[in-house]
This record gives sequence, C-alpha cells and structure tokens, in this order.
Amino acid sequence: MGRAFVYVILGGGVAAGYAAVEFAKRGVSHGELCIISEEPVAPYERPALSKGFLLPEWIELVLGTRVKSADVRRRKLLTATGETISYKFLIIATGARALKLEEFGVSGSEAENVCYLRDLADANSLVNVMQSCSGGNAIVIGGGYIGMECAASLVINKINVTMVFPEAHCMARLFTPKIASYYEDYYQSKGVKFIKGTVLSSFEFDSSGKVTAVNLRDGSRLPVDMVVVGIGIRPNTSLFEGQLTLEKGGIKVNGKLQTSNNSIYAVGDVAAFPVKLFGETRRLEHVDAARKSAKHAVAAILEPEKTGEFDYLPFFYSRVFAFSWQFYGDNAGEAVHFGDYSGSTFGAYWISKGHLVGSFLEGGTKEEYEAITNATRLKPAVEDLAELGRQGLNFALTVSKKPQPTPPMEVSTASLILEKPIFPWYATAGVVVAASIAAFAYWYGRRRRRW
Repeated sequence: MGRAFVYVILGGGVAAGYAAVEFAKRGVSHGELCIISEEPVAPYERPALSKGFLLPEWIELVLGTRVKSADVRRRKLLTATGETISYKFLIIATGARALKLEEFGVSGSEAENVCYLRDLADANSLVNVMQSCSGGNAIVIGGGYIGMECAASLVINKINVTMVFPEAHCMARLFTPKIASYYEDYYQSKGVKFIKGTVLSSFEFDSSGKVTAVNLRDGSRLPVDMVVVGIGIRPNTSLFEGQLTLEKGGIKVNGKLQTSNNSIYAVGDVAAFPVKLFGETRRLEHVDAARKSAKHAVAAILEPEKTGEFDYLPFFYSRVFAFSWQFYGDNAGEAVHFGDYSGSTFGAYWISKGHLVGSFLEGGTKEEYEAITNATRLKPAVEDLAELGRQGLNFALTVSKKPQPTPPMEVSTASLILEKPIFPWYATAGVVVAASIAAFAYWYGRRRRRW
C-alpha cells in the first residue's frame, strides 16, 4: 500500500506549518502536497502552543503517524503502519526532541508531576499539573529559555518556584553576567529562588509514583509538588543518519536549505545552515529561524533560478513578566553594556575583531529594535569601546541611518562594449575577483552546546 506526492513535509511544528502555508500561497495544485506528523493535530505555532495554521483542506494530512524508515535513494518513506509514501521533493521539518533526565542518569521522567514542554501534549499536561499545585512548590530544572519562561508562568499562577541549573547564571549561552543579574534580581523579587552550580541527582517518590522531593548533587533536598525540566533539545535526525550529511548535530544544508541529496531540504531546528554574515555553519534553535528557513526552502524548490541564498541574521527574543528583549547576531568577543541597568531600557553590544557582531536590547521601541538590527547586519568598525558604551543606543541609531554604498552592478563580459581601452591592472583585478567568487563556500565549526 502506498501513495505518491510531489511535495512531502515531514514534521508537524512551526517550520512544517510555515512551509505548508508557503506552498499554498505559491499555488501548489490539489493532491501534490502532504504533511506527515507524529502529532495528532495539524501544525501549530509552538511559542503559543495553541494557535494552529489555517491550512487549505486540499493538503493531505497524515497525522498521528510515525515514519519508521526513510530511503533517500528511492525517495520513499515507510510509516509505522506499513504505508509507503513517495515524493519528488521532501522537506525535513522534524525539529528536535526535549532531552530527558534519563540521558543524564536520572530516572523518573514518567512521573505524572514531572513536566517537559515541547509539544501540545506537553503543554496540556503542564497546565493540568499547575492547576493541581496552586500554592505548592515547583522545581524548574534548567536556566535557559524553557526554564525562565516556565518559571514566570508558575509564579503568575501562585506557585513557589526554585530554579536549579549548573551554570553561574541564567541564560548562560546568551546573557552576560550583568544582563543575567538584572533578570535574576527581578525574578527573586517575585519570589523565585535560584540554586546554581549544581544539578539534579535523584527523585523521591510516594506510593502512587508521584515525585515528592528532589535531591541535588550538592547534597540539598527540596520538597516538591511538581517538576519542570528544560535542559535542552536534540535534533531529530535518526531517520537520515548514514544517508545525509550531518553537522552541528543537525542535517547539513547549503544556502538554499538543500541537503546532500538534491531532492531533500531541511528547515528549522534540525537544519545546520551557513550564516553568511558571520561565515560559519550554525544550527539555530529559535522559532524565527524556523519560520524564515521554511519559507526560503519552498521558494528554492518552486523557483530555484529566482531564489538566492538564505541570508539570515540570527535573532532571539523573549517576553516574560513585563520584559521584552531582542538579540541579533553573535555574542562573540567583548561585551559592551549600555543604558540604565536600574531602569527598564538597557542593552549590550558584542565586539569581535574590531567590528560590531551582536546586539541586545531590553525595553526598546520599534525604531530602536530596528536600529540594532540594521547596525548588527552592517557590522560597523568599532575602535573605542568606552565611547561605544557612552553612545549606547545612539550608536546603532546613527549607524543604521547612514547611507550605504550602492553595490557595483553585475555586468556580463559577453555584452560589455568598451569605447576606450582599460588599464591592464583593471583586467587582472577582474579575473582575481571572479576567481574568488567562484571559490567561495561556507562550512564552519562551532562547539557543541551543553545545557
């Protein structure tokens, strides 16, 4: 038993939904597109974990279905039910799964009051446990995105929260100590407690199997009514290991999101793609990259001659309590803080090799966020770090408004007619530039991340 489609999207999250919508906008015919997802519902927006995509009825949805194996050479997928689905083009949008405590030697993830947050089922479970724990104690394991955002929600729902993580401060992969201190102080003012520099070692259970206490490696024992675990993710690549090239823990793609097999594309958390601005391959775990990479992959499939390389500026954001911050670029090099860290608007720049490569801003206006975006993309030279700190946001506002040089026009040598001879060194330079462009490629390395 089998079915055949021109386009198949494997996955049911943000990237899958945006890819499907883009196919529909571009006029894909009825019966050509299929989405295969293990989840029982159509793709939806993960940050909200509730807002579904309005997909046309003619898109074939194969839901609640696990793909057991993939045959890249024959362009076929085999489902757990025994059905074979073939494709002309495949978009891998399998995303990533939440890392489980068992992978770090701690058992107990199956307890009813131990929660993860990766999909709609997780969200529903978390809400149910929260409702039963009002006024109780929650332990949040992990100090990253999931940990910080869940801790805020728990506090708002009148639950006492303690956060436990091994790093020296929250959001250690992105925040500087100074930035982290600002948010930690606010969380503490809301009653959140922080236990840093240690990890979970074991759970204690009651006779029904519920967790009643957590034991930490530093010897601490904390009574608990619920546990939220946010210790990172791992890309879902297993179907394609040994068949497609992998890098950075994900599936390696080129500037058009195309894998080592030219009929297969990868988008979202599972894709490791070249970031042109910084000259290296990265796998970015954020909804913005998922949305934009999905749209670009569809464009590259349907209009390959008109679609250039994916030119993405890394972007992260979060909104918790009354806060709203945005980050662009790379947090490499030396951080220069600016603004009022006792107030509501402040930020930081990151300077590497004499150039601005990253920008962070809390509490900015639309114009200010646009300014740090443009400034980061332009990578202006910075000579005086102290002066940069004094200028603060004005630096980005000024740089972003400066007129940029117009790029030179591309002229075909076959149609170029010269009225006057040019100097020989102009010709030599042209040959060198052409050779350099022809040789240019993006494949780089970055350290594996830890939770």
